[in-house]
Amino acid sequence: MKLFIIAAILAVAAAAPSGYKTEEEKYGKDYKYPEITVVSQSDERNLDGSGKWNYALSDGTTREEEQEQKKFIVTKIDDYGKETKEEVYGNTNQGSSYWVSASGEKITLTWVADDAGFQPKGDHLPVAPVHVYELPVAPVHEYELPVAPVHIPFNGKGYKIF
Repeated sequence: MKLFIIAAILAVAAAAPSGYKTEEEKYGKDYKYPEITVVSQSDERNLDGSGKWNYALSDGTTREEEQEQKKFIVTKIDDYGKETKEEVYGNTNQGSSYWVSASGEKITLTWVADDAGFQPKGDHLPVAPVHVYELPVAPVHEYELPVAPVHIPFNGKGYKIF
């Protein structure tokens, strides 16, 4: 029964008209995508595992990235909770990208990826709000403690319910 309901919902969703239009539907059958070509590119790989590469396109899009092998000291914990230190090798990457969005906004993204994780930076990325905590008002006298308000329920006829 559940499978029948899911199939019916999918059939209705597939039959519904879509608001998405292709470029041909928007601009006609003679529409040609703008030709974007690679203006420059380089790629350098070294025997020690390091390297860098970049490219630039004719529409202004660019990307560059560097990587290198690095020795990390990690802490491993076995099934019994015993910690051991071990040296491992891994890549660290850093790079940047630049492009113009469909709305014409110039976007720059830079990042670092290392033992601290992936750390992107860019003006277009969302930032979590910072909550400012307010301290409670201090009591008037040293011996007074702040008291929380007490709610006493009523039964609707003016009598307290205990």
